[in-house]
Amino acid sequence: MKLTILGAAQQVTGSMHLLQLDNYNIIVDCGLDYEKETYQNENLYFPFDPAAIDLVILTHAHIDHSGNLPTLVRMGFNGQILCTPPTADLTELLLLDSVNIFLSKQNKRSRSKRTKSGPEPLYLQKHVKDTVERFVTINFNKEFQINNQVSLTFIPIGHLLGAAAVILTVHENGTIKKIAFTGDIGRKNYPLLTNPQPLPPVDYLVCESTYGGRLHSTDSTLEQKLIETITESCIKYPGRLIIPAFSIGRTQALAYALNKIFSNGLLPSVKIFIDSPLAGSATEIYSKYHHLLNDEARAFYEKNNHSFEFKELSYVNDKRESLSVSNYHEPCIIISSAGMLEGGRIQDHLYYNIQNYYCTILFIGYCAKGTLGNRLLRGDPIVRLRNRDLMVYATIKQTDLLSGHGDHNDLLNTVRHQSSLTLKQVFLVHGETKSIGALANALQSEGYAVSIPQKGQSFEL
Repeated sequence: MKLTILGAAQQVTGSMHLLQLDNYNIIVDCGLDYEKETYQNENLYFPFDPAAIDLVILTHAHIDHSGNLPTLVRMGFNGQILCTPPTADLTELLLLDSVNIFLSKQNKRSRSKRTKSGPEPLYLQKHVKDTVERFVTINFNKEFQINNQVSLTFIPIGHLLGAAAVILTVHENGTIKKIAFTGDIGRKNYPLLTNPQPLPPVDYLVCESTYGGRLHSTDSTLEQKLIETITESCIKYPGRLIIPAFSIGRTQALAYALNKIFSNGLLPSVKIFIDSPLAGSATEIYSKYHHLLNDEARAFYEKNNHSFEFKELSYVNDKRESLSVSNYHEPCIIISSAGMLEGGRIQDHLYYNIQNYYCTILFIGYCAKGTLGNRLLRGDPIVRLRNRDLMVYATIKQTDLLSGHGDHNDLLNTVRHQSSLTLKQVFLVHGETKSIGALANALQSEGYAVSIPQKGQSFEL
């Protein structure tokens, strides 16, 4: 059995791992690598023949794990894609949204010529349709026999509705080997989601490390932070609060938290706009699978018949409504995608508000290097939007209380469920070099064997 790390090696995006067995090849995740501005070209080719892949296993729907599946299909992959039912539904939404982003980039017109100036789309809607038809869904904690050599179990891992760690049991040369892929590990007590479930004993563990060396804030709760920020941005001063949020996952957690705040009368009424059609569709899926949410969220749903609708909240659907939000002159909260500011309607709201002294931009998640969100967070005084250089006068804030990733201690605890005497190797992926190094040092000090793979590096297991 050979493991090759093909993506998210010493970086966060582009998760993709190849497991080669006797005459059977499995890909775990097939995400977009978008750390470079030329990411569409970077994702066009695979270091293997897609037609030679027998099976794909998808840990969760986020684009850095699912976003290059249609390219794989377009290039000749003809097998099944295994995932949980919510992951199948959410992935379809995200892949169709990716097509829209590709087309918007392609249709950018130069000032001098009325011609398409952007890169060719990686894939189109028909390729997404072909991909979705390959989904085979498997429920959590149900062993699925892939063939007479391999079986699969999905373990709930938090992070996102439907997200799973992958446990593969492999019969090879008269022995049984188990390998786990964590995907992205969630955090405890996250809004809506259940806590990550401990993984069973395995021989090898491919573990994410996004928050290696970093601990989440504990000085306030999410509700306290939101109340404080809204008070400063919209009540004390007649301004507006803009929250870039991924349409799937963060937006639903945020809407649920705001619902509890305003339904309990903890703040005066403030108008809230969720400006993302994708978020509206994703919210319907969250409601569809409300039985998979945590105990508190299920109880809230049963009491109120909905977790994501309340009188202060409006969902913005078409572009005309979105533009009208920019002309709304009362204090308000605008939640829009994308979370890293790469495309989406959030760029319109930034364009009109980045130079507004009475605007606060609150980041609630991770922003990868090279993204507009990362440039704002590092304090760039000027950013480029719509081919214009704009001074940054808005207040930039950040909280990690809605980060869907477990922190350093959560990552350690995930590995600690494995005995250092029986776990043969931990492969750390999906993290920046500093984060991976911090987690590796901590694990090695506890006796675990740790590898930090380079992209394309192979290991015989």
